[in-house]
Amino acid sequence: MAKQGWTAAAMPPQAGKTVLVTGANSGVGFQAARELARHGAQVLLGVRDVAKGEAARQRILTELPQAQVAIVPLDMASLASIRGFAGEFISSGARLDVLVNNAGVMALPKREQTADGFERQFGTNHLGHFALTGLLMPALLKAEAPRVVTVASLAHRNGKMEWDNLQSEKRYSPWGAYNMSKLANILFARELDRRAREAHSKLMSIAVHPGISRTNIAAPGTDFKSRMARLIGPLLFQNDEMGALPTLYAATAPEAQGGQYIGPNGRGEAGGYPKVVQPRPQALDDQAGRRLWTVSEQLTGVVYPPLA
Repeated sequence: MAKQGWTAAAMPPQAGKTVLVTGANSGVGFQAARELARHGAQVLLGVRDVAKGEAARQRILTELPQAQVAIVPLDMASLASIRGFAGEFISSGARLDVLVNNAGVMALPKREQTADGFERQFGTNHLGHFALTGLLMPALLKAEAPRVVTVASLAHRNGKMEWDNLQSEKRYSPWGAYNMSKLANILFARELDRRAREAHSKLMSIAVHPGISRTNIAAPGTDFKSRMARLIGPLLFQNDEMGALPTLYAATAPEAQGGQYIGPNGRGEAGGYPKVVQPRPQALDDQAGRRLWTVSEQLTGVVYPPLA
């Protein structure tokens, strides 16, 4: 049993801040968006399906009639969608205080491709967010204390960067591709923070994971691991409100620091309250982080502006 710790009630006021949450129509993303709105932030729900996004928006407004919540069509599996949204946002001159890179797909039974020809898990979970973060950087740097929160997973523990097979063209494993994409999330978050520190930037980049939470990202596959996740998940996993706490902590807690990895404090980090945790050694490989950054620039065509 995890001891009582930080909860959303401890969040400082967020009035005046603008936050974008990708994949905000359900699960951890929805819960994070709702709590940020509850505390006064203007929250942008980045969603691929506008109808589902509107349903999520109405759920928030039913509970919080004064909430500032808007839907932004944003498909993390499409560079055109990402560029289109980011271009409009930058052109508006708006400031972005917090970007929550949350959207994701998990353990797809068969190899699928994004609109740009990337393997869908690596393309959505990592490359899409790499591109979005870079394209929104001018808006982030307008904020007094900008933060980028990237949602990884316990699955990174089994992840390996297959540099000769990033798009799973030589071989495809539903969980192997997912694990690699989640390892990439941490490598990216750490490398972004390293670059920010090197540039003496005010930007903070923090990686988080939700433990094992009941969300609709649950694998659709027919393999044993996917079937068991769907079968026992409702019995053993924590709810998505608890799963959102590491994200909310990283996005708002004054004591949170760039380069940290935040997860639950319970046994095996499966559930509980936010604390600083340690990723596996492969996620602490700075050389791999730099290599992933270069490859991501080449694949997406997005080159980050100066961070300070």
